[in-house]
Amino acid sequence: MSIINAIIQPDADGTLHLPVPQAWRDRPILVKAELEPVAVAGESQGTLRGFGCLRGKISMSPDFDEPLDDFREYMG
Repeated sequence: MSIINAIIQPDADGTLHLPVPQAWRDRPILVKAELEPVAVAGESQGTLRGFGCLRGKISMSPDFDEPLDDFREYMG
């Protein structure tokens, strides 16, 4: 089994053409795909930028520093 990572530009009809090794071209190939859009230069990466962009979105529970019951026997 080989893993091929490729960024492929779709055709106008939405078809993707995947390059395969020369030795595989005369036999059937099982393809497992995970599609993920790639950011293009000049395209917005989203609204989260810079330090402090997640302020107020992350919180810790009040008992974060309390000992865990699972480790009570090790806490001597």
